[in-house]
Amino acid sequence: MPEPTLTRRMAALLENIRRAQRPPFHTMSPDEARRSYDAAAEILEPPRAPLARVEELALPAADGTPLPARLYADSSAAGLPVLLYLHGGGFTIGSLETHDSLCRQLALRSGAAVVALDYRLAPAHRFPTAVDDAWAAMRWLAAHGAALGLDGARLAVGGDSAGGTLAAASAIHARDIGLPLRLQLLITPGTTALADTPSHARFAHGYLLEAESIAWFFDQYIDRAQRHDWRFAPIEAESLDGVAPACVVLAECDPLVDEGLAYADRLRAAGVAVELELARGVTHDFIKLGRVLPEAGTAQALIGAALRSALEP
Repeated sequence: MPEPTLTRRMAALLENIRRAQRPPFHTMSPDEARRSYDAAAEILEPPRAPLARVEELALPAADGTPLPARLYADSSAAGLPVLLYLHGGGFTIGSLETHDSLCRQLALRSGAAVVALDYRLAPAHRFPTAVDDAWAAMRWLAAHGAALGLDGARLAVGGDSAGGTLAAASAIHARDIGLPLRLQLLITPGTTALADTPSHARFAHGYLLEAESIAWFFDQYIDRAQRHDWRFAPIEAESLDGVAPACVVLAECDPLVDEGLAYADRLRAAGVAVELELARGVTHDFIKLGRVLPEAGTAQALIGAALRSALEP
């Protein structure tokens, strides 16, 4: 099989990043990494789209802690379907602010309300706190979405990178507790325990997400002895039968691409409907680089259409 080739724009962007000599995340403290990510996260995204509703919320965690959240909708109509969105960042960085532009685009393109959750981050909150927070928010939206003018019976869950991992685990949990989900949206998700697929070696360096940073994120979040837990590695779940249909969006030149493909295959083998989009010639996090990569807009349009279809009355 020929080696994947970066698009011209992707290659130029990576060269610009290399020249800027930004310190990699694994050389920083978690607080420094968060500040660095916050400062750069939306530079290469479209301007934040104006929407009819953008509201600050607090959703209760399982232990009662109020979790900041933000609601986005391009309509003030009551009864909109809802996507619970879980941001990426290796369970250690990322926030409502780093994914604000993306969430606005998803609301705009889907017609659904998007509720982004500021789940608690490692290392202060290690595994499984982020999982528990995601599950609590999903259950709350299903039961109490009407309090926000939303239709909790038309619910999807999604996320990118680590948020995609949390979304996949949330879909399994929803099945287990009998909560009907319309869709799981998995954007460049992590699904395996040990970062040992061939794509992790092939794209270990020079493709935006570095091997050392993946290891650093994992070490912040979870003990090695816990990494085969399906809540961290959803591909290790005993069964995927009966989970929600999936929209899986992957990047060809991403360390995580093999595990994303493997998870899509496992879902299909379990009889789950899967819509798979493999964006050629781009890297991890491409979905947030829409100012320079047309592939981001193409993927967002596909996601918007998938959500519209899945969430229709």
